[in-house]
Amino acid sequence: MGYADAIGPGSFLAARMAAEDAGGSVLGRKIEILSADNQNKADIGSAIARQWYDREQVGMVVGMDNSSVALAVEQVARERNGIAVAIAVGTNDFTGKFCTPNAFAWNYDSYSLTHGVAGSLVARGFDSWFFLTVDYAFGASLEADASDAVRKAGGKVLGSVRHPLNAGDFSSYLIAAKASGAKVIALASGGLDMTGALKQASEFGLQQGGQNLVPMLCTNTDIHALGLPAAQGISMMTSFTWNRNERTMAWSKRFRERHPTMPSMDHAATYSATAHYIKAVAAAGTTDTAAVAAKMRELPVNDFYAENASVRADGRLLHDMYLVRVKKPSESKLAWDYEEVLATVPGDQAFRPMSETGCPLANKT
Repeated sequence: MGYADAIGPGSFLAARMAAEDAGGSVLGRKIEILSADNQNKADIGSAIARQWYDREQVGMVVGMDNSSVALAVEQVARERNGIAVAIAVGTNDFTGKFCTPNAFAWNYDSYSLTHGVAGSLVARGFDSWFFLTVDYAFGASLEADASDAVRKAGGKVLGSVRHPLNAGDFSSYLIAAKASGAKVIALASGGLDMTGALKQASEFGLQQGGQNLVPMLCTNTDIHALGLPAAQGISMMTSFTWNRNERTMAWSKRFRERHPTMPSMDHAATYSATAHYIKAVAAAGTTDTAAVAAKMRELPVNDFYAENASVRADGRLLHDMYLVRVKKPSESKLAWDYEEVLATVPGDQAFRPMSETGCPLANKT
């Protein structure tokens, strides 16, 4: 699946860890964690969610590593009176025009991924951009938000090309990007599309020619797959770095003992969302969806992933985002020591203002 390393089995483990840390039960009932592969297809994702809500009596579906899948599952959750929590989902529409009282977004969205990077780079003189965009809702949202941020910062967007999900061959797209002469080639994609485009870009000499490659979504598992020699110098936004402080390191060490990689931001967010749901059920004293959703918005979130964070009426968790630079091989002192935090963007600044989301719940507090 292109995003399996960053979310996949690791997120299943993270959710199980949250259940274990809660004692394995809530309100006298055993906590069960199910897992399924949506294959990046909205019809499959919605069918899985429908079966879980109807037959398995699942209270919350978490994950949905594809914007189209997430939007479909969000509506199923509303129809079936369940809760849906998006983790690796970029489209702003999830908490925007399609928001529902039953849906939450716990990690990034395209606004938070793009604005910090674009503004910073344009201010440093990288003021002309060209986009390689994956052709589905996530890529379109990334490109639109990044373009908006570039223009607001005083830069120019010279053009873009669209490629299918899991394209494999990026040669024609990279030729167009090189010909544009843009100072920044922005990769509005993730997973194998992003890493594949970065690897092939070096063969076309884009960086040697003075163009800078900037992935709009890149995780530590992507960096690991690329290797520091290929990834060094990349600037990007993330919601989590495993060695940022003692709390993140302690949880990450526990995770690594049971998983081949250090946790990604998706893994950490899945743990946080699952733990918060369990706390909300306990606080509500019931599994009733409306009561639990209300508690999820009411209760603060303060864990290793999100410190002193809160949930808005539209379901968006307001947490800090971090602008990071990928280290040079000589700067990395430990295994998985890949990222240097350059700046912290506070949660109330990292995400689109509530007044601009278009969410019908915006007038509710």
